[in-house]
Amino acid sequence: MSDTHAARRDRAQQRVAALDADAALITHLPNVRYLTGLDSSNAALLVPATGGCVLGTDSRYTLAAQRDSPELELLTERFLVPAFGALVAERGYSRLLFEAQHMTVASHQKLAAEADGVELAPFGREIEELRIVKDDGELALLGAACRISSEALEQLLPTIRPGITERQLATAVERRMVDLRADGIAFDTIVASGPNGALPHYRPGERVLARGDLVTIDFGATSGGYHADMTRTVSLGEPAQWQREIYDLVARAQQAGIDAARPGAGLGDVDAAARDLIGEAGYGGHFKHGLGHGVGLEVHEAPMIGYGSEGRLAARVPVTIEPGLYLPGRGGVRIEDVIVVNGDGSSGTAGLLTTTTRELLAL
Repeated sequence: MSDTHAARRDRAQQRVAALDADAALITHLPNVRYLTGLDSSNAALLVPATGGCVLGTDSRYTLAAQRDSPELELLTERFLVPAFGALVAERGYSRLLFEAQHMTVASHQKLAAEADGVELAPFGREIEELRIVKDDGELALLGAACRISSEALEQLLPTIRPGITERQLATAVERRMVDLRADGIAFDTIVASGPNGALPHYRPGERVLARGDLVTIDFGATSGGYHADMTRTVSLGEPAQWQREIYDLVARAQQAGIDAARPGAGLGDVDAAARDLIGEAGYGGHFKHGLGHGVGLEVHEAPMIGYGSEGRLAARVPVTIEPGLYLPGRGGVRIEDVIVVNGDGSSGTAGLLTTTTRELLAL
């Protein structure tokens, strides 16, 4: 993907130049990977307004950097921020941008100490904005992660039964994704059964699944660095009437959100399409998180779809649509899928990447 990464760096350089700076120091690791292809736990990239970029990493990743980004000048140092500070001072830069939302105060102090006389200014989320719209290669990797996730759950559905613990089921989901050749898991799997389903970000424990439970499973695989994120809620045994009612409401709300997710749609309007439906049914106080978010090199990235969100969707943007209802002491339902906003203005359903049935399954 060297040509792809070079094109991305060109766009980044245009943003640096537009902000009247000599260079930007990129330290957020997903952003470095996006611009270079290097997957490293210690990396940074100096992006000048003109000229070649400088990739920094330590000796553990030297060979990987030479393999993935052979066209870039390489700076091999353990402590990269001060090393880059010294480099920009040496090159006579007068204004350097940095990723303020990711750099610690301590790192900023080290950068300022070495970049003596260089003006330091926030770069904002310029690279994150470049990452919102995905290219063909990114969509292929994201699609692979979603296929693995869907297949893993479909294979495990017949094994979900009363008597196993939440933790056992979570471990089984993660193992199956790896068996299906996922690079790894996108985040710690959530399995919330019975009354635990009322906690949206519950950590699976030793509770034993029981007949009559709703069980929420929130999980995802990674492929080539790209993250899937999907949720299904199933019933152990025939669901009670109240369980079916809230499930059907969440399913209708999700479809409304998917249908609203079109190019040019306001992020807040997409959220409202689902949230208003839930509110009109009298459950507004039980859906308090955002409707969805972007996915890619991070499992939660721009754009954020919520009741306070600004901005609009564009074509080729993958997002989750994940309404939920959480009833304290009783349980909850969440249904989540990854869709890609279509360029032709049609319903987002056509861009559905997570394909496991959304019908309420009685296991």
